[in-house]
Amino acid sequence: MFGKGIKLIKLFGFEVKIDFSWLLLGLLITWTLAQGLFPHYYEGLSTTTYWLMGVAGALGLLVSIVFHELWHSLIARRFGLPMKGITLFVFGGVAEMTEEPPSPKAEFFMAVAGPISSIVLGLGLFGITFLGDSMGWPKSVTGVINYLAILNLILAGFNLIPAFPLDGGRVLRSILWGWKDNLKWATQLSSKIGGAFGIALIILGVIEVVIGNFIGGIWMALIGLFIRGASRSAYQQMLLRQSLEGEKISRFMKSEPVTVSPALSVEDLVEDYIYKHHYKMYPVVDKGKLVGCVTINQVKDIPRQERNQHMVRELAQSCSEKNTVSPDEDAMKALSLMKKNNVSRLMVVENGKLAGVISLKDMMGLLSLKIDLGD
Repeated sequence: MFGKGIKLIKLFGFEVKIDFSWLLLGLLITWTLAQGLFPHYYEGLSTTTYWLMGVAGALGLLVSIVFHELWHSLIARRFGLPMKGITLFVFGGVAEMTEEPPSPKAEFFMAVAGPISSIVLGLGLFGITFLGDSMGWPKSVTGVINYLAILNLILAGFNLIPAFPLDGGRVLRSILWGWKDNLKWATQLSSKIGGAFGIALIILGVIEVVIGNFIGGIWMALIGLFIRGASRSAYQQMLLRQSLEGEKISRFMKSEPVTVSPALSVEDLVEDYIYKHHYKMYPVVDKGKLVGCVTINQVKDIPRQERNQHMVRELAQSCSEKNTVSPDEDAMKALSLMKKNNVSRLMVVENGKLAGVISLKDMMGLLSLKIDLGD
């Protein structure tokens, strides 16, 4: 869903990243606060003060979103659900899951953790605002804190709307899932409600634009488009998961993959293999023994004019849990591994020997055939 973004910090083992789209949002929020909201409610301050308040408000929003998503991740970890990290993007933030929740109970508690944390944070900030007013703190300080208090309550309220994949939609799915013990039906219904909510926001956004609220209407329509697309994507991912669960990797893999020798020059690797076969990863085999793999991400770090001076053995990554799977493993493990490590091919290893290669393209090809056959 997202690009690489910028790594900010690591909290409790979770990597927090900011997508480049959020930087645009941060600038827009800063400008809106400094030029509109704060001057309207807190008159008589200097232009510099308003801009400092705007920056503080935007940074406070960033921290609030991270706090919200962090609690999703902590509760998910409590239920044994692997979490890749937290990414902030133009429409807010997301705790990146590599798997679906294991049960309705896990989904419910993970979903409500975010809104509850935002409510608690909002109420706490209101308390700090009250304390600051009573102690005579500057309006510029209490104004920003009060704004963030209101913002966190709005964040909680919006996320509690029962439209998947918002937190409220996930709560709804957990209830439906627990009621009929049917994840597919629960996801489908929740996604339809989420899609309908997205369409409603788009329509309201268009109406806002027509009556003169151009910026507000555009944002509303964009959020509607995002929610509608995200709800459909979540349902498709669930179908993908159900279609692949129980399928062994050996069914998808290519048992006679293209391999390269560690004595091959990087120049020949590019010309005779990458440009010819168009793969992004190649197993490295020496005298029938698998010694690792080489990827185009490693090759691109070598200047073009120096490729003939380096050998594949210098770049080869050793076999590890990040790039290998067993032929008897569930296909979903391979898919999760690809997603987690941002790769599209894995080596299939049996008894220390290369049995084949599994690729995302081959898995999607078989899935497409199953859908066409109605399976």
